[in-house]
Amino acid sequence: MALLIPIAAITIGPISWVANNWIRARHGYAPQDYRRRRHGAADPEAERKVLLLSDENERLTGQVLRLEERIAVLERIATDPATRLEREIELLRDRPARNELAHRAE
Repeated sequence: MALLIPIAAITIGPISWVANNWIRARHGYAPQDYRRRRHGAADPEAERKVLLLSDENERLTGQVLRLEERIAVLERIATDPATRLEREIELLRDRPARNELAHRAE
């Protein structure tokens, strides 16, 4: 019995490492060495998917930013006093008329 304790203490680590790598490999993860470094060739399909997802992420991030800006404008319109909103609308209506007057003067 006294001999069994040191043998168990020495073998539990490597056996659990092998079991861990077996489970990881079974689920599609790269195995690790004893220093927790991963081994195995990089999958070109996985790299391609990462690039595609990165591009899509950038596109969607830009879209979210544009939508947030639009929502901010709509919130401002909904919460601003009517007089200020009316004044800004009139300024926008007058702007093309001012540009036409400037072009006619030239």
